[in-house]
Amino acid sequence: QVQLVESGGGSVQAGDSLRLSCAISGRTFNGYAMGWFRQAPGKELEFVARIVRVSGRTYYADSVKGRFIISRDKDKNTMYLQMNTLNPEDTAIYYCAADEDIRYGVRPPTDYDYWGQGTQVTVSS
Repeated sequence: QVQLVESGGGSVQAGDSLRLSCAISGRTFNGYAMGWFRQAPGKELEFVARIVRVSGRTYYADSVKGRFIISRDKDKNTMYLQMNTLNPEDTAIYYCAADEDIRYGVRPPTDYDYWGQGTQVTVSS
């Protein structure tokens, strides 16, 4: 079984940066891709970014493109989300997720097999 644990959330001011981490434990994850999603109060779960584990190819939601960077460290079995120029609309619980199967492009939450517990990000104006 694969366990995912997010860290790095917090409360910041608009324009600040944060880096989220997603540590993978349990058995070694050799699946195809990993991703970040977020859920703001009263809203549905929203795709943020996805990274293919081997190639490093990335995909981003339009709302974060140019501000967020997804990356992974295969040796440390960890995924990151560098979030720059944060604004209040980025306030949400951020979840990391892992997708075992080969599926190209941006995928819906239902395609992911493992999920972390979430970490809160709050951005004040």
